[in-house]
Amino acid sequence: MRTERRIVYCNCSFARVLAPEVKSKVLEGLAASGVAFDAVPDLCEMSAKKDPALVQIAAGDVAIAACFPRAVRWLFSAAGAPLDSERSQIFNMRSETADAVLGSLLRDDGTITT
Repeated sequence: MRTERRIVYCNCSFARVLAPEVKSKVLEGLAASGVAFDAVPDLCEMSAKKDPALVQIAAGDVAIAACFPRAVRWLFSAAGAPLDSERSQIFNMRSETADAVLGSLLRDDGTITT
């Protein structure tokens, strides 16, 4: 069975820990791909404010382009929206190249096998 995978791109607007060229290349690649995705300004801020959107994101199959997976998982947990490790993937724009992140996010038609 195949279900839609939600792709979430974090712009990391306030922490500024991601290289600008990596962020922009991933964002441009997602936009050019035609695959639906959500771009959020900053997962750290969303977690601090306990943004209810994190609960919606965590509720389904999700691929997240952000920073360190352990940090992203902690942010969701701190906001009361823990990610299911079986239904979530996190791609690290802090340590991976933009091409590697895009290749992982766009490896197929935007779906994930469940």
